[in-house]
Amino acid sequence: MAWFAAPEYRLARELFLRLLALVYACGFLAAARQFRALLGSRGMLPVPRFLARVPFRRAPSLFHWHYSDRLYAALARTGLLLSLALLAGAANLLPLGAAMALWALLWVLYLSIVNTGQTWYAFGWESLLLEAGALAVFLGNDRVAPPLLLLWLLRWLLFRVEFGAGLIKWRGDECWRKLTCLYHHHETQPMPGPLSWFFHHLPRPLHKAEAAANHVVQLAVPFGLFLPQPIASGAALLMIATQLWLIASGNFAWLNWLTVALALSVLDTGTLRHALPLGPDPDLAYGPQPAWYQGAVAAYVLLVLVLSWRPLRNLLSPRQQMNRSWDRLHLVNSYGAFGSVNRDRYEIVLAGTRDARGTDGWQEYEFHGKPGEPRRLPRQFAPYHLRLDWLMWFAAISPSYARPWFLPLLARLLTNDPDTLRLLRRNPFPDAPPALVRAELHHYRFTDAHELRTTGTWWHRRRVRTYQRPVGIDDLRAYAPAAEGPGGGRPGDGRSWPGGGPGGGRKGWKGWRGRGGP
Repeated sequence: MAWFAAPEYRLARELFLRLLALVYACGFLAAARQFRALLGSRGMLPVPRFLARVPFRRAPSLFHWHYSDRLYAALARTGLLLSLALLAGAANLLPLGAAMALWALLWVLYLSIVNTGQTWYAFGWESLLLEAGALAVFLGNDRVAPPLLLLWLLRWLLFRVEFGAGLIKWRGDECWRKLTCLYHHHETQPMPGPLSWFFHHLPRPLHKAEAAANHVVQLAVPFGLFLPQPIASGAALLMIATQLWLIASGNFAWLNWLTVALALSVLDTGTLRHALPLGPDPDLAYGPQPAWYQGAVAAYVLLVLVLSWRPLRNLLSPRQQMNRSWDRLHLVNSYGAFGSVNRDRYEIVLAGTRDARGTDGWQEYEFHGKPGEPRRLPRQFAPYHLRLDWLMWFAAISPSYARPWFLPLLARLLTNDPDTLRLLRRNPFPDAPPALVRAELHHYRFTDAHELRTTGTWWHRRRVRTYQRPVGIDDLRAYAPAAEGPGGGRPGDGRSWPGGGPGGGRKGWKGWRGRGGP
């Protein structure tokens, strides 16, 4: 079927698949480095406990057949190695069926991680990676021309990502309609980057122009994806420019990078050669598409169209939900980000003391990504994902969101748990664990240019209140790693918090699965 093949998108397919492999590599690397503290048998939310109460049909995962920390580590490292091999072009060296199997294996491995990741993996970009990864299975390699039907599905996915994000903003916080959200966003976003201070201090008219341009790119431009070339490529290039702006202004894991990859899949060879310094195109003579391959592509396209009904209905609904998975395999999902924007930034500052009476002075723990020390310029980490840092942002604005894992975190600080301490930038108690730890809620704002020059601080902070009163290991014995085996311990079981626990979350906050954060 001549209409089935689209050889003019060979370069677009290659760029999409290589960037997708890079994102997969970031995901598996983060899993390998962070899982023991977050999800391991002695972690804050252990996978074995999750598997004991959630059956396979509700959360399909290879770990339902067997779980151990060694197996999890092996799976994550295998995924990382496969991702790097695909990034290097290994799929083009294999027969078509073997290349498809390699991409399918990568998807199965990451699905197994996401479906047991609980709160730590409750982000829209996890589903986006899985949906894009499932489409990659059927894109083929250099043995066959890119299938036109799959390229249209990639555009449908990109449309939902952009249009869904635009709608959730327009329907959500009124500051988006007033074009004033960016007065606050760069300062209050979950994890600012090294340029966020400068973005925040752009003139307010430019902030309004940013918001207006965002509405155009997310609400109008996506329809251009379904128009003939070069209009479709022009729409994709506008989206890429917007995503690069977002990459420069903050840390959003791989959300923006994966959106760029999807947009690259829209660009035909002529557009790519004008936009990028590419060498001569290799002379590839594609043979006829195997019948089994055409059948597999057609069947998957039909499945996606059927599964798209609920995400489409969600887009049209005034009660739109964002970052929602409509099936257990994350094949077709709903997306969106920042339906509401916080006006103030609150951070939880963790500190400990060696004196059981709390009179010896308090020393602060420091995180890699989230704001802490006012003199420290925020760093760039995306597309790598610092999961604990992100969840600390949610905990500061909605304490109930942290209830399952916050006390286990404190218990691990009280025992100097090495896996947990690897997630932190600085442990003030390297020789022996503290006698007490506490959590204080602070208000943070960016300093202005004068304050930066005179004090050398990027942030100004003031204490708001106690988030968690000082507690010792005897208070949190049930949450300590030593009390936990594959089925032991009781973090997150609904026990009361010592001293009433964290509280004071703002009533107007709406979670990321509604109209809130990413």
